[in-house]
Amino acid sequence: MEIKLFAKTDIDPLDLASLAAGNCYQDKIPEIGKRLNVKDKLFDVGHHTTIQHHAATFGLEGVAVGDITFGMHLASPFYNSDQRSGRYCAKMFLEPDYGKIESYVKEFWPDISNNALVLAMDYIKTGVDIYHSNIGAATEIAGNFVAEERPFASSVIKGNIPKYAQEQMRMFISVIFPTALIFTVNNGALAAMYESAWTPAMKHITEEMARLYTEKYPETSFMFNKERRRKSDWATTIKDIPPREIKHKPSLELLDIFGEENFSPPDSDIMHPVDKLRFTPEMMENSIGDIKTKIEISVATMGQDQRHRTISRGVPKFTGNFYAPPILKKLNLEKKAFEIMNRWFEASKVAPDTLAMVLAPYGAMVSYVKSGSFNATAHEQAKRLCWSAQEEIYHLGRLQRLAIEKKISKKSPIISLFEPPCYKKGICSEGGRYCGRDIKVRETGDYFPKRRV
Repeated sequence: MEIKLFAKTDIDPLDLASLAAGNCYQDKIPEIGKRLNVKDKLFDVGHHTTIQHHAATFGLEGVAVGDITFGMHLASPFYNSDQRSGRYCAKMFLEPDYGKIESYVKEFWPDISNNALVLAMDYIKTGVDIYHSNIGAATEIAGNFVAEERPFASSVIKGNIPKYAQEQMRMFISVIFPTALIFTVNNGALAAMYESAWTPAMKHITEEMARLYTEKYPETSFMFNKERRRKSDWATTIKDIPPREIKHKPSLELLDIFGEENFSPPDSDIMHPVDKLRFTPEMMENSIGDIKTKIEISVATMGQDQRHRTISRGVPKFTGNFYAPPILKKLNLEKKAFEIMNRWFEASKVAPDTLAMVLAPYGAMVSYVKSGSFNATAHEQAKRLCWSAQEEIYHLGRLQRLAIEKKISKKSPIISLFEPPCYKKGICSEGGRYCGRDIKVRETGDYFPKRRV
């Protein structure tokens, strides 16, 4: 794994913290460079807003997708991150480097038995073989689906047909495959992630980030205390879960909705192209109203779901189910889905828990509770009910819209949260990435149908 420090705030972090703290107690903004004892006066006593003015941007190359989904992106909302796409980077799956994957396993789980390693690598290769054996037919089916569902598909959308096939066929691929991301974090959040890291790879990543940061700013070393680092690992439950069923759609249960009497429907101009929901006084009550749901989705879509960091999520738990999207269903790959799940479970029985977790196939399903304010939900669903979103996460938003209609009313203003920009404006806001659907359907028919790509 390669970790680089790409950028940082151009003022020394302790000078910046001192400036922030000094401003709180003086009648004039102090001069930069008049440094306090940041460790004793600010950090050790918990006045951490002062240190959070400083941020750094890191580049991570070669980290497992699973160590992002179940690690760096799992719990902390205090970061900005852009990850290499599993839809657009076909080389990840077409030309796998098994040597690198095996080295990754040996590096972070050095005590793994030879039997466990063999089972893990055989399982990984089986998933790739299934992918390679079916990607051609999947691409043809994706092309047929696009022609049927998107009558105005442009050359851009038609050019994406192989990517749609890849997106759905990757359900057989293990999330231990490597990815890359650009990760920006303030130094207070970095210190918290350093202390709380719960997987071997996450511990390595945060240790390297701290090392690179303190190389640049040696006097910040007090922020990264090895004695306070978490000693135990954590992994979500896997063992003793038998393969249950192959599912062709995600599931959603509406648990609670609160505050609808004070809801103010947001105007599309508040949300696009700049989302001002949380910056507009008239929308403040929408940050109090809340929708709570319990969902079951694939690990692939869990990674997408995590992109919305204003949504709160509970602990994900594997259900034993496998998500087979429309292309896999058309190819009758249910037996292959059971095979890959069984191989994963067999490898998981003899692998360390944290390794078993990041060996999961993209198609393994997890369940968790999520809760979002009306403003957070509006932001989320404007992106997820757009047809540029992947198929499964679109259907998750669709299920939430249907659940709200059933519980409250189809005429409830809350329903306006579950609309892409094109539904309100009649034009696509994606420009050259226009999905090709018939937008005129909004006037006469169901604008939220089931879709296959």
